[in-house]
Amino acid sequence: MNFIYEAIIKHFIKSQIKLYIFLLIILGLHEFFCYLKLFRRDKMNSIIQAQGLHHITLNGANKKTSIDFWQNILGMRFIFEQPNLDDLNTNHLYFDCGDGTTVTVFTNENLKPDKQKLKYECGGVHHVAFWVSQSTIRIAEKNLTDNGFANTGIKDRGFMDSIYFREPLGLLIELASYKFDPPIGFTHANVLEKAHELRVKRKALNIQDEDISSAIRELRKS
Repeated sequence: MNFIYEAIIKHFIKSQIKLYIFLLIILGLHEFFCYLKLFRRDKMNSIIQAQGLHHITLNGANKKTSIDFWQNILGMRFIFEQPNLDDLNTNHLYFDCGDGTTVTVFTNENLKPDKQKLKYECGGVHHVAFWVSQSTIRIAEKNLTDNGFANTGIKDRGFMDSIYFREPLGLLIELASYKFDPPIGFTHANVLEKAHELRVKRKALNIQDEDISSAIRELRKS
C-alpha cells in the first residue's frame, strides 16, 4: 500500500514540475515577443542611439546653497564632488535623483544665490521636471510653502499632476506624477504614444483619463 502512495505522490510531483516548466516557457515567450514588439515600434533611422537621460548639469552658486536645495529640499542625496575638469576654479557636485540618474551642479564659493526669473530665450531651458509619487505630490504644496517656496499648487495635466516652483537661483522646477501605471512589458512612453493616437482620433485638445484607460486596454490585448 505504501508503494502505491509513493508512486502516486511521485507522479503528482512530476506532473506539477512539468506544469511549472510549461508556464515558465509561456511567460518567457510572452516577454520575448513583447520585447520584439517594442523594438520594432521604437526602431528609427537615427545616427546615434541614446539610451536614456544620463545627467543634467546646472550652473549654481556656492556649495551650501546647492546642497541645501537639491538634498535638503528635493531629497536628492549628495554623493560626491570633484573639480570641474574644464575649469579648476569651480567645483562639481553630484546628486542622486533616486533612479540611477544624476543632477550635477557647478559651484563657486565666490558666488551667492541671486534668485531671479530666468529669461526664456531660444535654446534655453524652460524648466526641469522630476518624477515623484502621487503620495508625495499630495503633500508637496504644503511642504514647499512651509519651507518658503512659493508654488503653483497641483495642476492637472491630463495624464499627470504637476507642481511648479523656483529653486534659489530662479530655475523653474516641476514635480510631476503620472496618474497611471503601464501594463507589464510596456513603459509610460508606450502608453502615452497609444493614448495620443486615440486623442487625435477623437479630436480632443490633450490626453485625458479615457485615452490612458483605452490605451492600456489596447496594449494589453496586443
